[in-house]
Amino acid sequence: MPAKIKRGDKVVVLAGKDRGKRGTVRAIITKHNRVLVEGVNIIKKHQRARQQGQASAIIEREAPIHISNVMLVDPRSDEPTRVTFRRREDGTLVRVGKRSGEDIE
Repeated sequence: MPAKIKRGDKVVVLAGKDRGKRGTVRAIITKHNRVLVEGVNIIKKHQRARQQGQASAIIEREAPIHISNVMLVDPRSDEPTRVTFRRREDGTLVRVGKRSGEDIE
């Protein structure tokens, strides 16, 4: 079965501290069913100085969130939508937004 959410898709966060935020998918971690969304789930990482003369720092970066907590944004209606698949006449599968019925690609 093809993926319902792919890299570069616009998604909205459904649950958690960043509920309602929108962003684009930067990476998908299929082994753990997680996605990395741009500008969402920002964490602070304390980094120790590794060499003499280098300063310690607090780095902010995105952490992955579970794929069930995001939903694809329909490009036509600009609202969250579920995704289904339809087979074209040439036999290829295409993603379809349930809200508008339009192809997503």
